[in-house]
Order: sequence, then structure tokens, then C-alpha cells
Amino acid sequence: MIITIDGPSGSGKSTVSRLVAERLGIQYLDTGAMYRAAALQAVRKGIDFSNGPELFKMCLKLDLHFMPNGNSQRILLGNEDITSEIRSPEMDMLASKISAVKEVREAMTTLQRKIGMTGGLVAEGRDMGTVVFPDADYKFFVTASIPERAQRRYQERLSRGESISRDKVEEELKKRDEQDMGRSIAPLRPAADADIIDTTGMGIEQVIETIVKKSGLFIKAVPML
Repeated sequence: MIITIDGPSGSGKSTVSRLVAERLGIQYLDTGAMYRAAALQAVRKGIDFSNGPELFKMCLKLDLHFMPNGNSQRILLGNEDITSEIRSPEMDMLASKISAVKEVREAMTTLQRKIGMTGGLVAEGRDMGTVVFPDADYKFFVTASIPERAQRRYQERLSRGESISRDKVEEELKKRDEQDMGRSIAPLRPAADADIIDTTGMGIEQVIETIVKKSGLFIKAVPML
């Protein structure tokens, strides 16, 4: 069984996807983290983002591992924990930029589909239902109003000890949306057969209940944020 949950930044898709996967006892695939890791590795290796062939080879060699870590997960590049490093605002924008490179998309799609062949999967990202897993059993597109998404991301960054204004967060969010929706390759949009869930004003429990009702899945209740 493959479930895809796509959506923009701050929509709540990451938390929802992780919890759905946890309750079903299947894999959770954070594809956003994969693109962030690719951007980080390209910067470290000095590979220009316009060099598609070199980025393609680099992506196929990425040694990524996802490790459970309480209510979240750690992302390892080889034996190095890069969880915090790839969550910076800089990596957010670079991940969007590198994900628009055709060769990177091709390499990542290959890797993601290989992971999907190993068993049940909840795949979270921006083109899971449209490109990577077009025949998924269940497809969802999770979104929310820009003010709400900005507030969520603002609180998240404050909790990490960052010093930033809410207006700046909203500005960055809008810029990321423009990049993701405007790119020619796999733009951010709902799959034609996806259920769209607007999470504005909703708690995590409500979102998961909505997914359960729409898909007929049985998932144990989870605590509210």
C-alpha cells in the first residue's frame, strides 16, 4: 500500500505523514529531506546547480538513512547526523532550487520508487501523487492559508532558538511557494485524483480523522499538538 501526501511548506503534511505511517506500521518517506540533503551535499562538493549530469551522479550515490527519534526522525548522510543542518532557511530555498533540476528529479524519482517497492509507504512531498507514485492507493494534498502556514513555521523556528520576525517567515514562505509552483518540472499542484484537505484551524487529530474517513483506513487516535 502506498499513500501520498503532498502540499506546500507549513501545511502540516510532514507531521501528518509521519503519524499516519507510524500508526499503520509502514515506512515514512520524507522526500523533502532528501532534496535538502542533496542540496547540502552539492554545496559541500562545490557542484554548480546548473551542472545536471554531475548532480545526477551525486544523487544516485547519496547514502541517506532515516532513523526514528521519538516524535520525529533523524536524517543521516553516511554516519553524519545532518538533521539540524538541512532545516535551515538557506537549505529550504536551495532544496527548492535543486529540485527544479531535471536530472536531480530523475535521480530522486528512481530512488523513491525503489524505496516504494520494499513495502508499505507513506510518501510525503510535492510531487508524490503527480509524478513519483501516480498509481498510489490513496492520494492527499494538504494545504492551509498562508497566514496560518507562516505562523506554524514561525513557531517552529522560534522553538529551534532562531531569532526572526513573523513577517520575514511569511515572506520566505511566499517565495518558496512561487518557486515550487512556478517550476517547469514537477510543479507543486494536487494530483487530479487527490483529496484536498485544508488544515487551516485544524489540529493534527482532526486532519488524521479526515484522512481516515476519506480513505477508510483505521488509525489509532494521536495526541493534539
